[in-house]
Amino acid sequence: MKELFDMISRKSSKMTTIAYSTSFSMGIRFFSRRFHDPIYGIYGFVRFADEIVDSFHGYDKQKLLNRFEQDTYEAIDEKISLNPILNNFQYVVNKYGIDRELIDLFLRSMRMDLQNVVYDQKGYEDYILGSAEVVGLMCLRVFTEGNTAHYDKLKGPAMRLGSAFQKINFLRDLKADVKGLGRTYFPGVEMSKFNENTKREIEQDIEKDFKDGLDGIRQLPKGARFGVYVAYVYFYSLLRKIEKTPAEVLVNERIRVSDGQKYYLLITSYLKHLLNRI
Repeated sequence: MKELFDMISRKSSKMTTIAYSTSFSMGIRFFSRRFHDPIYGIYGFVRFADEIVDSFHGYDKQKLLNRFEQDTYEAIDEKISLNPILNNFQYVVNKYGIDRELIDLFLRSMRMDLQNVVYDQKGYEDYILGSAEVVGLMCLRVFTEGNTAHYDKLKGPAMRLGSAFQKINFLRDLKADVKGLGRTYFPGVEMSKFNENTKREIEQDIEKDFKDGLDGIRQLPKGARFGVYVAYVYFYSLLRKIEKTPAEVLVNERIRVSDGQKYYLLITSYLKHLLNRI
């Protein structure tokens, strides 16, 4: 029965999300139930692609990513895949009309990670566009449920929010990216000379993205607003913790928000939601 396989596909995407990201999966729980499976479907797809370029050391990553890309587009065109993650993703793409260009841009960014590079400004912007901003747009397609005018109105804020999340990830993962993977994402930054002034410039840039992103969250459909706000609050709290961390510590330690702090943020966010003070 095809329905049974589709159910297994949805569960596979959900299990992938929960296993890889407690913060993201926590936010999904607070969407309306109709949004749960499609957002799990998007995350499962981007997570698998990211794992190819970040984790599969000792294997031919280029070959694996090529195969994954080919399988992705075949799944979308044929509306089925024997890979449960791609089977679920193609369903979301076809149901919600996710633009093929967004998938192209995402996979292009994954290819950029196949080489250890120091990014210039254009490369930095291109990478963030494909790795984060377009993922926000995929989710926005789901949230707006075919309302093109609403989607177009919120495209900018959704991209800015994705940009903020990604830049925070760059700061949080400096040690792993630079020392483990040989990547330097921030343009014009020599990591051996990473200092407080450089760090503050990056943080101020993220603050601008967050401001635009919050304006968009306030205009999201009710069923999506609180879940996205929970993710916003978590990442903003992470930014605050990074701001308090000296530059020399940041390049040697991965900063995280404790589980206790996450639950505190969840409770306070819910109260703001109830009082309509987001």
